Amino acid sequence: MTAFNRRRVLRGILNGGAVTVGLPLLNCFLNNNGTALASGRPLPVRFGTWTWSLGMQKNIFVPKKTGLNFDLPEEIAALAPIQKHINLFTNATAFRDTYENLCHYSGWVILTTGQAPRDTNDIPGETLDVTIANEIGRTTRYKSLTVTGTGEEKSTHSYESRTTPNSPEISPLNFYTRLFGPDFQDPNAPSFSPDPRLMVRKSALSGVMDEVKKLQQAVGYEDKERLDQYFTGLRQLEINFERRLTKPEPIEACHTAGLDPKKDVAPGKESEQMKQRHKIMTDLMVMAVACDQTRVFNVAYTTRPGDPSKAGYEKPHHTCTHEEPVDEALGYQPTVSWFTRRNMEAWAYFVDAFAKMKEGDGTVLDNVLIYATTDHGYARVHSLDGMPMFTAGRAGGKMKTGMHIDLKGEAGTRVGLTALQLMGVKIEQWGTKSNLTNRSVGEILA
Repeated sequence: MTAFNRRRVLRGILNGGAVTVGLPLLNCFLNNNGTALASGRPLPVRFGTWTWSLGMQKNIFVPKKTGLNFDLPEEIAALAPIQKHINLFTNATAFRDTYENLCHYSGWVILTTGQAPRDTNDIPGETLDVTIANEIGRTTRYKSLTVTGTGEEKSTHSYESRTTPNSPEISPLNFYTRLFGPDFQDPNAPSFSPDPRLMVRKSALSGVMDEVKKLQQAVGYEDKERLDQYFTGLRQLEINFERRLTKPEPIEACHTAGLDPKKDVAPGKESEQMKQRHKIMTDLMVMAVACDQTRVFNVAYTTRPGDPSKAGYEKPHHTCTHEEPVDEALGYQPTVSWFTRRNMEAWAYFVDAFAKMKEGDGTVLDNVLIYATTDHGYARVHSLDGMPMFTAGRAGGKMKTGMHIDLKGEAGTRVGLTALQLMGVKIEQWGTKSNLTNRSVGEILA
């Protein structure tokens, strides 16, 4: 079977001429298990993040049972369809060390950078998605993609540095055009013609890069750092151009018909609007991953401080966490819980969308690791302990799923370290001070 090479077939059809006919990713191009290409090159493993705001209420969120087949309290009942695909981590701590608890900020910064911020302008290091993108994301059209369901450009948890956020796409229509508009190269198209505009851009870029190299030798240390960052961006552009001037490999899972949203979701953060915006963004992101447009992605369903509204209710989610009394009969804040349940429904939709996309003999989710975090444990008191997190996907077979793991108050950075190591980042520890850990979560390693 491995002798049946796609390129040889094309040469035979075309008699050695230019490549104008593409073939889909047939089973004969995979290994006998459908888990790798026939050449032995494995199907790509991708990484994503997903964030929600304002934590949870422990007595109706945290399962009583750990390990496999854990129970689903009412606040996470919506996760039943995806339970086998996820891991739930509870009782994690984001240690602020000597710094102030920066409400709706310290928690997510610690869980994505491994370090406590000094103030709300401080991102003390690149976020882990950027670290991973630098490892696995440089050969795709986009090193990473970031979107949000909030409709606000500030809604991002992805930072190259303190001053360089990866701004999210906020418009489903614009996101579709960016991914699958005129510049998209369909890997399964019957013909391929390099875009002459790209040839000109690549030629011009080569000259610019030569000048940057010369300039790097003539400036001071700080300017050299700035040029290094600039040069990294130019290098990614060069890779992007090179990729788009080469016929892409056919990808069976890549089919964009029916994805065009036609029009945007109306502006606003009413819960139903955010649900619809997130749904469209999810469907587009799944196909972007399936079509190998990117191997690193970030989705913010809600972000700091999180203020979706509920139709007919006068207060947004954030205000509700502080002002709604605990119902004595129920033992929790009912409207706050209503919002959390919507968050969990969105998480379930997101994971399920990857699980439904076929790839090889499995699904795209089999070859993905998604890391989901929030900003607080119990938002009413802005707690940084008792924090929940999730992972989803099997990371190319490297990770077990379907488990609830009680971290017993230990650093939540253990989950981040595990994700970094599973994605091939060569590190033995991650974080600083109390958040420094060299302990991965061994229970989920396959």
